Amino acid sequence: MTRLLSLYRNAFGGLSREAWLLAAVMFINRSGAMVVPFLSVYLTEALGFSLQQVGVLLSLFGMGSMCGTFLGGWLTDKVGHFKVQFLSLVLGGSWFFVMLTLERFELFAAGIFLLSLLTECLRPANASSVSSYARPENVTRAFSLNRMAINLGFSIGPALGGVLATVSYQWLFMADGLTCLTAGAVFFFYFRHRQGHEPTSSTSAAASNPAPATRSPYRDGLFLLFTLLCCCFAVAFFQFFSTMPLYFRRVYHLSELQIGGLLAFNGLLVFLLEMIIVYLLGDRHALWKMIVVGLLLLAMAFVLLNLAHGFWVLVLSVLLMSLSEIMAMPFMSTLTVQRSGPHNRGSYMGLYSLSYSAAHIVGPFVGTNTIARFGFDALWWGASALCVVAAVGFYLVVRRLQTA
Repeated sequence: MTRLLSLYRNAFGGLSREAWLLAAVMFINRSGAMVVPFLSVYLTEALGFSLQQVGVLLSLFGMGSMCGTFLGGWLTDKVGHFKVQFLSLVLGGSWFFVMLTLERFELFAAGIFLLSLLTECLRPANASSVSSYARPENVTRAFSLNRMAINLGFSIGPALGGVLATVSYQWLFMADGLTCLTAGAVFFFYFRHRQGHEPTSSTSAAASNPAPATRSPYRDGLFLLFTLLCCCFAVAFFQFFSTMPLYFRRVYHLSELQIGGLLAFNGLLVFLLEMIIVYLLGDRHALWKMIVVGLLLLAMAFVLLNLAHGFWVLVLSVLLMSLSEIMAMPFMSTLTVQRSGPHNRGSYMGLYSLSYSAAHIVGPFVGTNTIARFGFDALWWGASALCVVAAVGFYLVVRRLQTA
């Protein structure tokens, strides 16, 4: 027990006060993450939309996310990460209340696009802040701390959302909006005088492979390949949030409380394990090894769903997905920071975030249509195959990125 506590103390040691406060803001924000995890169930059961309509709406959410991350990255480089984060939290939080009134398909489609655009502007600005306030030797751990806070919030949000959904799905929108506004207030009062900080040096890996400070990520061929592979990973991983709740409901007939519990289990695992794993393995293994292992774990999680049946299979699959997230995502962020410089970090983070936004478009559309035509089994086989192909791609591309 003493050794375990010492590991946690070492894992969290040396991080700046700003890094902790940024993590606190993201924890508050993600504690209200209730709408997206239950969106597919809400659209089919509360609003009565078909699977194809749900696929369109979830893809529109992805399109808004893509536009939001692109806009957020561009604005971060133009006006700074403070203004972008604050406006995203306040405007996005306010728009959740507007969504309560939208029930027609066309209106909901426009509303979900705008909601995603406003909230996803936060992602590149927040990533730029994390890299700016972190000490150079702690960049990966600072990102892991931020993700840990997000996942702790996500372990609370869906679980509470499962309770609120048994009363009314509209409570989900109100809770999500209130937590965004609260996070915006906390962020403003602490960071309003701290927006000008930028790192004065780079990580050792970045120093050996410097990126020109003015280079556009859209002209960086290797990084473009890297973001394409990140998109492939995200297309598979985001099935957990888009189509898997439908799988839990339609195949296993789970209640909202049970669905929320499984989703919360993912967030709790990442919260408990990520910082320790990053601390123990991050400096001892090449980035490509960590990312490839993460992709292969995700492939195993999908294969398991087709090979066995039972609630324990769902738990084990979520466990594998959580380990995949821990092994892959922090090191993808680190590589992006290493590839960028202080003056183009917002654009690099924006493009990296854009890969996830594109996955929000492709993933739900392909997933729901695959289910409608071929069933869940075909979707899980396809997702596992995509993970294996992406793992090979990461093996080839990441090694070259770090030596180019």
